[in-house]
Amino acid sequence: MRVLVTGGAGYIGSITARTLLDSGHDVVVLDTLEKGHRWAVDTRAELVVGDVGDRNVVLGCLAGVDAVMHLAGYIEVAESQADPERYFDNNVTRPLVMLQAMEELGIDAIAFSSTAAVYGEPEQVPIDETASKRPVNAYGESKLAFEGVLDDAAAAWGLRSVRLRYFNVAGAWPDGSLGEAHDPETHIIPRILGAIAGGRTAFEVYGDDYPTPDGTCVRDYIHVCDLARAHVLALEYLHAGGEGVVCNLGNGQGFSNLEVVKACSEVTGVSLAIEFGPRRAGDPAILVASASQARAVLGWEPAYGDLQVMVQDAWRWCQRIVQ
Repeated sequence: MRVLVTGGAGYIGSITARTLLDSGHDVVVLDTLEKGHRWAVDTRAELVVGDVGDRNVVLGCLAGVDAVMHLAGYIEVAESQADPERYFDNNVTRPLVMLQAMEELGIDAIAFSSTAAVYGEPEQVPIDETASKRPVNAYGESKLAFEGVLDDAAAAWGLRSVRLRYFNVAGAWPDGSLGEAHDPETHIIPRILGAIAGGRTAFEVYGDDYPTPDGTCVRDYIHVCDLARAHVLALEYLHAGGEGVVCNLGNGQGFSNLEVVKACSEVTGVSLAIEFGPRRAGDPAILVASASQARAVLGWEPAYGDLQVMVQDAWRWCQRIVQ
């Protein structure tokens, strides 16, 4: 296949593009480089610097393409709460231009990088795809809104989509050659490892009064390479004629923020004092996935399910970029 990867210069997008290439597919990357990095794009891919909302750019990128992998978008929960209009513009309005171009060119397959944030505060865990969708932040609302657009496009002109609702992503390419590089960094594992690499002795955890065993948020973590492989399997499933489907992606096990700090300390051999700050707006207490549908429909199985492995790979990458 020839695949357009939007957001392919970002953390997840660059590793997914590399996985596609390693699987024998041709890749065009479309990225504004607002959040992504030119150096993160595999030299085997064609890079186009531009926006999914620019019709002429998108039409050019889609020439000869068989399917789209849509990973471009804003992802920060707190930022979405502060500026929801910006999130809806970037995550919903602009990608509509891309969908219109896909319809015009007869490209009817898309893998969409969605999020577990569409569920909000779950009624029960683990969460499966039938759970109520009640986002508690604008980020989750914007992703759910675009899922609704995909449903409408399916009914209107036959678009087939795999929507991947994944939980907390962690880790890096196992040899340490590619990983997470956000500025500022808001994800907990790279924040902890960055604190350790920077010689700091304390680390702030957001909230200690959640209804969880130790009072801190509980999350299901998925290795970025497992997530990338799921995206590739999703497009291969659609290319083989598969119909639209929604799949959660996670390992089915939750770890609290304090347990994550402990894992990072064990991997690095450095202990940090914990300082508790206020809750971060829009954070549910517990998010743990049931990924049985991804296993059944896509044939997906996580290869890097151990939290320690995710931290080890992230630490290898962190040491490389701080040198």
